[in-house]
Order: sequence, then structure tokens, then C-alpha cells
Amino acid sequence: MKIRYLGHSCFQLTESTGTSIVTDPYGDIGFDMPGATANAVTVSHDHYDHSNVAAVKGDPVVIDKEGQYELDGVEISAIRSFHDSENGAKRGENLIFKFRMDGVEVCHLGDLGEECSSSLIEALLPVHVLLIPVGGTYTIDAEQAKEYVDRIMPSIVIPMHYKTKGLDMDIDKADEFLDLFDSEEIEEADGCEIELFRDDITEESTKIILMERDR
Repeated sequence: MKIRYLGHSCFQLTESTGTSIVTDPYGDIGFDMPGATANAVTVSHDHYDHSNVAAVKGDPVVIDKEGQYELDGVEISAIRSFHDSENGAKRGENLIFKFRMDGVEVCHLGDLGEECSSSLIEALLPVHVLLIPVGGTYTIDAEQAKEYVDRIMPSIVIPMHYKTKGLDMDIDKADEFLDLFDSEEIEEADGCEIELFRDDITEESTKIILMERDR
């Protein structure tokens, strides 16, 4: 499978069969979202920086409700969670999405804001690739994200929803999160896309991959 980083919390996930899913497409956040065509779009919540479905080409199916879905052999689970630490009282609910593509379990946490709990971790496992917000303010912060990583123990972690050049949001840079790991655990991707195979997944260690945003 391929993972293409479109910026902010938006990724394009493509299975070897060609089935493609775009997560949390964004509107005007200081830079434009690059073009993408997909079979489906997942929306974690209806804020403008996560729900610009019109930006995705291909007349995709929109998945924005809790439940189990199947799309051309790709299994999708939408799991209810909260956008804040007060059971949604501040910012409402958030959907976490899990995708099984080419035998790889990918989890996109959306704008998760709730504290790490055993019940939520149990609902998410197993996870091979974790797409996790790390910028704080509107989501979990760096230290909370580190706790999720430690509890979930994925093979690969890809940070998202952090301050980048041009982003018009008051959130932290990825450095706050990366500093919590040893340097040998961190890899900077050469570009905006990586390709993963089931054989790349190891239970022995966790690798943090910082991806460049497609422009």
C-alpha cells in the first residue's frame, strides 16, 4: 500500500488494487490542498480543516458516521471518540478510522482530544501504522501522543496536525513530539509518499516517520 501526505491531517491511502481513500480533506488553512482522486473520503468531524469533501475528485463515497464499512475489499471501521478531554463538552465528538489495506492495519486518529484509556486502546488494536495528531491546542499534545504510541505499540508512527510553514493555526511543531524519542527511532521521509508492505511490519520496534507535505 502507499501513503501520500497531503498536509495537516489529510492522507491518501492507496491499496495495491488501486482502491484509494482520502482522510480529512481541508479547506483554507493557509495553504491549498493538493489535488487528489479517491474512491472514498473519511471525515473525522465537520470542522473546516477536516471536512472539505468537495476538494477530492472522483465522486467518492463519504464516510462520516460511526460503523463498519467495506469498499472494494478494504475494511473500514469508524470508532467514536472525543475531540477534547471533557467528553465532547468543548469541541464535540471525533471519529477514529481504521483501514485494513494489503494486510496492513492503519489507524487515523482524526482530531483526537481525549486522554488515553484502556477501553479506547482495546477498541483500536491491532495497529501497524498510526497516524496521530501531535500539535496540541485542539488535539492531544506531544506528551499525550507519546502515551498513545507507548500503549498501542505500532510498527510505524506518522505525525500529523502540527505547525508547518504557512499553516494558519496556533499549534505546536512536530519537534515537540519528536524530542520524546531517540534519534535512531526517527526517520525523515524523502518526499510526500511512502510504500509499505506487510513484510515491513515488525512487532519488535516502533519507527517514527516524518513526511513532507505534497505541494
